[in-house]
Amino acid sequence: MISMAKPFEPETAMPVHGLLWQSSSSQMKPVGTMPLETLPLDKKTLEDKSLAHIPLEVNPPKNKFCDFSQKETKSLEDHILRLQNLCRICGASFNTNSYDMKYPVSGPVDDVTQEVLRKMGYGDSFWPELIHNTFRIDVKTDTEARYPTHFCYNCWRIVIQTINNTTNEDAFFPISTIVQWKPHSNLCSICNFSNGTRKRKCLKRSPPVTKKPKVTVDAPGRPRVTKRKDQINSTSILLAKKIVNCKKIHLSLKLLVLDYPNNFIQSVSCQVCEHLLADPVQSPCKHLFCRTCILKCTAVLGKYCPVCRFPFGPTEFISPVKSFMNVLNSLVVKCPVTDCEVEVRLGEYPKHAQDHKETRMKHAYSPINKGGRPRQHLLSLTRRAQKHRLRDLKLHVKTFADKEEGGDVKSVCLTLFLLALRAGNEHRQADELEALMQGRGSGLKPAVCLAIRVNTFLSCSQYHKMYRTVKATTGKQIFQPLHALRNTEKTLLPGYYSFEWQPPLANVSTSIEVGIIDGMSGCPQCVDDHPMETISRRFRYDVALASAVKDLEDDILEGLKCQKIDEFVSGPFTVVIKESCDGMGDVSEKHGCGPSVPEKAVRYSFTIMSVSVMNENNEKVKVFEELKPNSELCCKPLCLMLADESDHETLTAILGPVITEREAMKTSDLILEIGDLLRSFQFIFRGTGYDEKFVREVEGLEASGSIYVCTLCDATRSEASQNLFLHSITRSHEENLERYEIWRSNPYHESAEELRDRVKGVSAKPFIETQPSIDALHCDIGNATEFYKLFQDEIRELHKNPNSSKKERKRWNTMLDKHLRQRINLKPVMRLNGNFARKLMTKETVEAVCELIPSEERREILRELMHLYVLMKPVWRSTFPARECPDLLCQYSFNSQRFAELLRTKFKHRYEGKITNYLHKTLAHVPEIIERDGSIGAWASEGNESGNKLFRRFRKMNARQSKSYELEDILKHHWLYTSKYLQRFMDAHNALKYKKHTSVPPEVISQDNTIAEDDSIQFLS
Repeated sequence: MISMAKPFEPETAMPVHGLLWQSSSSQMKPVGTMPLETLPLDKKTLEDKSLAHIPLEVNPPKNKFCDFSQKETKSLEDHILRLQNLCRICGASFNTNSYDMKYPVSGPVDDVTQEVLRKMGYGDSFWPELIHNTFRIDVKTDTEARYPTHFCYNCWRIVIQTINNTTNEDAFFPISTIVQWKPHSNLCSICNFSNGTRKRKCLKRSPPVTKKPKVTVDAPGRPRVTKRKDQINSTSILLAKKIVNCKKIHLSLKLLVLDYPNNFIQSVSCQVCEHLLADPVQSPCKHLFCRTCILKCTAVLGKYCPVCRFPFGPTEFISPVKSFMNVLNSLVVKCPVTDCEVEVRLGEYPKHAQDHKETRMKHAYSPINKGGRPRQHLLSLTRRAQKHRLRDLKLHVKTFADKEEGGDVKSVCLTLFLLALRAGNEHRQADELEALMQGRGSGLKPAVCLAIRVNTFLSCSQYHKMYRTVKATTGKQIFQPLHALRNTEKTLLPGYYSFEWQPPLANVSTSIEVGIIDGMSGCPQCVDDHPMETISRRFRYDVALASAVKDLEDDILEGLKCQKIDEFVSGPFTVVIKESCDGMGDVSEKHGCGPSVPEKAVRYSFTIMSVSVMNENNEKVKVFEELKPNSELCCKPLCLMLADESDHETLTAILGPVITEREAMKTSDLILEIGDLLRSFQFIFRGTGYDEKFVREVEGLEASGSIYVCTLCDATRSEASQNLFLHSITRSHEENLERYEIWRSNPYHESAEELRDRVKGVSAKPFIETQPSIDALHCDIGNATEFYKLFQDEIRELHKNPNSSKKERKRWNTMLDKHLRQRINLKPVMRLNGNFARKLMTKETVEAVCELIPSEERREILRELMHLYVLMKPVWRSTFPARECPDLLCQYSFNSQRFAELLRTKFKHRYEGKITNYLHKTLAHVPEIIERDGSIGAWASEGNESGNKLFRRFRKMNARQSKSYELEDILKHHWLYTSKYLQRFMDAHNALKYKKHTSVPPEVISQDNTIAEDDSIQFLS
């Protein structure tokens, strides 16, 4: 329902048909004092309807009416029929023209009115509420036999104006009384009404207008221009005329050659500036304006018509009909230029004005021609003619440049052009030219635009739309077009820079201009082989490594300078590579209904961990070291495939060529140009970014449920539970290959159990070399899963009652989940992830769990167990434990032994003859790995895992019908996302954004911690 502060309160009167209005003339609002902002919406209504609301007086004619008692009683049906032609509010009769529409007094509003109300900020409305709020008339109890069922267009306009004028200022109500309707009777004034009896009160007929004589073109007369009635004392129109101020750009009505009627002149003139229409537009309320005039008015006054205050937006303008434009363009006007007596049609005037402009330019620039044919303007000549005419000036400029500027003719010419622009007050163009001369144009570099597009995940259509919008809004090409971005992409993707391998790689092509290739291209195909149903795209490993090292060019040169090493050293540089591979799970797009078909994907990636070189003292010094090795920004994708990581055959076929290229690069040096010098690089590959499931898959080991609990040592599950921490790393890739040969050939002719015990769980051929290590991320998740089960056992006191029923166990598990959710807001999940594990393994969680444990002794044991784990965890999770937590690293052996003692003594019921894989690795192998590699967390697979979300983001960004092309785009944009070159622009952007945020006073910052709108990328221009 729509409410108003000052509703319209009319008086009561009888219907106009046959009855007198009972309001005095002093109560009526004079027509001359009506606010013109609220007059009717169309020209016909503007001219005619302003008098239609004067109270009407009905006088019975002398001869046409007899005594009412002698008249026959009219039927009720005729009475109802006549009521349908009257307005319920003002009593006026409906005409047949299109402007006198009628609206029902009951039910919801029509679509047109609802659209108008929505623009004003109102929702669904009904006619009874709108009529009651405007006229204080209750139409809900109306009957068809007594009241009309519709109201007129004029009353509808009053309703809209009342809602639009919320302050009730400039509101115009031409009706000051309401009609009192009476039941039908023999003396009914509605039925006993004749068409010839109605006349307007005090309305004098205007004398007939005589036809004006024709005026010839030879003797033009000045047209008599009079202001329209709706513009008398109109504050909005006067204010709008001051706003537009278009006297110098629009043609006055006085320039018309012929004498036209006033109505015609009003129809071809702008209703704001009263000039001839220039680029006319028509508003939804049927008014005509110049485009520039109405746009200025709506920008200053508001989004409504300055004549009738009908609400609309700038996008709702339409062009007038073609016939009107033909009439407008055929008007003959005089040229306003001094000493020009030419009379042209209005449609041809822009061309005529352009001739005047070219004439001014010709007089301004062309020298005086002393005889001969007229000299043409310099810009209209051909290039050869321009060189001929400017030959002397060119020689003078070249002489000056050779003498003063070292032969730089371009800078001299640009400086002359800059001075000419400054002299002509063209400072905007001069600033742009000066920026170009100083190397900073008004637009962004293509690399900056590419960084913005990749980091904001914009598709081609989204970026192109932003490019066009910014260009249309600012008038400058700030963002570069897509073809410029594609040229920049080529320089950042593998296959652009030339390189060489010495000696050449075995079984690898010598071609270097290789981009994205099919992942199945290196697989030998046989006629009898069944084609694999998978799609794979990858870079060639050697080409990708060369591009990645080239991307670190600035970091390597900066490292040489910081380490005080000769910048001209040619190497060899040692590059350490961390390899990662893991499945991404289901990456299918869930669209529509029906069962979802799982679509799994696998990504193989690598990370450059460090670059080192020998200094003058023959000491290896690191010139580059990745500070965030577990970030998705440094984990470069090498191969993407739509396959399941458990599909051994597909995985072997696709990764086989990658492993071949990897093995070939171990014994060869890369020759690459860094800092304008050819330098050599040697690579060390370490496959540590794999979880335990993938390690068992590629090393040919049995699954995780095997009795051989560890992938690092040969201990069985029972041996590991008896001796929790005294173990060493014994497995390696070479040893696994030897054991596989024994498993395959069985040279000692042993039984299956004896052969299995000899090979220690090797059951397939290893095809990827891995570095024996611990995956910190999955180790944390596995230990958190074990602790969650410990919490459940302690709540139901499993050490006292080991034979509890399934129903009781389920009840205690539900209690634990509910309690953790209430106390620490830890929601239960179907499968533990990294975030859940980090929040679970805290002292706050143990305190919350201890509230459910009845025994105080078990509480203290659980607290001590979690305390030891919290002290041990940073050692394998930190990137550089020797620097970040040296004290905890020294105490790790003591803490692990105490942790193992608690498990063996206090939790004997759970770890009697069994232990989990990751708990065994945590207690037995962490110190040995850190002593060998220096870190465990830095070599984890978190960078590859965090790239899973990027796959989904880039898949939405590059959605295509063909999955092969889609996979190419994902691989390309994922590589660009990890580019150090593009990251520098985004880092500078974030640093400047943070600097602005910290330098802004507190009162400038809004409540949502954002600064006012600012072009945060202008620093890149």
